[in-house]
Amino acid sequence: MRILLIANGFHSKNFNALTMYNIELTTIHNTNLDSINLNNFDVIYSPASPIDVSRYPSTKFIFGPHFSVFPDKNQMDLISGNKNVIYIQPSEWAKNVWLNNPICKNIRFEPLPFGVDTIKFNEIKPIDERNNVFVYFKRRQPEELAVVNNFLHNFGIKARIFNYVERYDENDYINYLHNSKFGIWLDAHESQGFALEEALSCNVPLFVWNVVSMKQEYGSSYDNIPATTIPYWDERCGESFINKDELYDTFKKFINNLNNYKPRDYILENLSIDICNKKFIELVNKI
Repeated sequence: MRILLIANGFHSKNFNALTMYNIELTTIHNTNLDSINLNNFDVIYSPASPIDVSRYPSTKFIFGPHFSVFPDKNQMDLISGNKNVIYIQPSEWAKNVWLNNPICKNIRFEPLPFGVDTIKFNEIKPIDERNNVFVYFKRRQPEELAVVNNFLHNFGIKARIFNYVERYDENDYINYLHNSKFGIWLDAHESQGFALEEALSCNVPLFVWNVVSMKQEYGSSYDNIPATTIPYWDERCGESFINKDELYDTFKKFINNLNNYKPRDYILENLSIDICNKKFIELVNKI
């Protein structure tokens, strides 16, 4: 399959995944397609920049998910009304936020995650040989982090904090994952959640304090829009809870079952490079 990628504004993790897919990828950084023979490509993919698709009625286009947080009418008007156009979001809940917006009524939306690098994010030792514990903290209320820290202190558990806003070195993160028995996840909404999926890919069970709304992001002014921290998840990944009063009982269940979780299996079955490659090709063929 031959893809013309307009790569400006493309999330680095998504781009890295795309380069590992079994496709023929040609990359440009300009939305002016006039000098390009579009017949040489099966689809034009522009993650972050709209194109006036009315000028190319016989060309297949995929857009998204990087136009904006919420739909912009001027951008949507450029890509609407053409049956050869799909706008992607990384997960079902993120798709629904756009699908339910009235300015998007003439646009087709589909959920499409990008693959996790399961070679780089791997398991190098069994869980019984790992001793680290970490807390991943991203744009949640500081008071909630204090609750988690106090909780761990009462259990005599020392945990390293990876703070997304304050940044961290990815190689350091991978090394810590390779030596972690489990992680505690305190994060706002995620449309896909690469850092979480990469932890799961290293076969690290996670204990997640989930959200139900975009407005739970610290410092945000979002409306009460349904959302989640874990758009990709099942019982093999660990345990999750929503309300603070569920913390103790859920953690007890988590610790008692720590050796039974199989988070890497979940990633390999649902979000590997090969699996997401197939999903991408199937999506193009559906246009």
